[in-house]
Amino acid sequence: MVRRRRIILLRRLLSFKMQIKVPFLDLWSQHLPLMSEFNQAIQEVIESSAFAGGRFVTAFEQDFAAYCNTAYGIGVGSGTEALWLSLLASGVGPGDEVITVPSTFMATAEAITYCGARPVFVDVDERTYTMDPNALKDALTSRTKAIIPVHLFGQAADMDPILEFGRNHGIPVIEDACQAHGATYKGKRVGTFGDTACFSFYPGKNLGAFGEAGAIMTNNPELNEKICVLRDHGQERKYFHSVVGWNCRMDGIQAAVLRIKLRHLEAANQRRRSHAAAYDAGLRELEGVITPMEASYARHVYHIYAIRVSNRDEIIKCLADQGISTGIHYPVPVHLQEAYRSLGYKRGQFPVAEHSATEFLSLPMYPELTRSQVEQVIEGVKEAVAGGVQV
Repeated sequence: MVRRRRIILLRRLLSFKMQIKVPFLDLWSQHLPLMSEFNQAIQEVIESSAFAGGRFVTAFEQDFAAYCNTAYGIGVGSGTEALWLSLLASGVGPGDEVITVPSTFMATAEAITYCGARPVFVDVDERTYTMDPNALKDALTSRTKAIIPVHLFGQAADMDPILEFGRNHGIPVIEDACQAHGATYKGKRVGTFGDTACFSFYPGKNLGAFGEAGAIMTNNPELNEKICVLRDHGQERKYFHSVVGWNCRMDGIQAAVLRIKLRHLEAANQRRRSHAAAYDAGLRELEGVITPMEASYARHVYHIYAIRVSNRDEIIKCLADQGISTGIHYPVPVHLQEAYRSLGYKRGQFPVAEHSATEFLSLPMYPELTRSQVEQVIEGVKEAVAGGVQV
């Protein structure tokens, strides 16, 4: 029965791949070689009934903390919850302000809002697309209670000047590392620099679960204790609630899956870097195409490989006609989202974030890409340009 199911799935996959030569993401190819390990791990969770928190979560927390080289790891239900609980534990609340960037996924700002605080944005660097440390001084007010730099697309923000600014003004720094599992800054893995660091294990991430999951890393025992209480309904022990918390526990099945995938993360990141190097070599000299830059201080892990082109829609269509799927991360900066109109930001306030958002085009990037597929993408972009698409 199991063999028959696999044959049916493989046939469906083959049919899909005949239409799409290079999918934007291919989780099936990642999961298939590990399927027996996943099945065994999930069966163990089922047999033990450790579904919410429990020993599987504890084991993953220890493994991921060791990987990040932090003292504590706290499993939660999503990267959004990781950001939210980090802010709450840092004392952020109504009337406060938190400085972050508009070039990020909406969750970074949502977490601030759900603390009752106000997101305050600063622009990003022209080439790394991460927080411009020089912009922090103009965003600082007496209400500033935290700074959230975002390690965007797999590249670390320039942490030293951000941390120095935070220390000088007594402001905690919370790393949004949701896209940067295994990225490094000056030889150290992200997740070790801020007061806390937040990771998402959404399925498409470099380290992805079989659903929603996240984690918080910290070296601060007081923050670790606060967050552990907050994520479990404010309980210091069962049925004794010292604060009003929430249910942010990680599922046992997600933890069991993540422990398996964590063992393969470094090799997978290296394959991503190899694909990125091939893209770089093939596209760097192509007129009108801006390839990602790896900062001198960073080891980029390419959660997203985003080029910049000025006529994005035409390029997307041309690639789609060749069976190459692409994505856009992110078409509207957070400060221009309808949901944040009340903040009063106007177009033109953050020119780098705004301009790059109109040009970002994400090419297929995942460890299981073949050399042939990478070459197809490179040739596809070249063909789009040579065919008269003005980039």
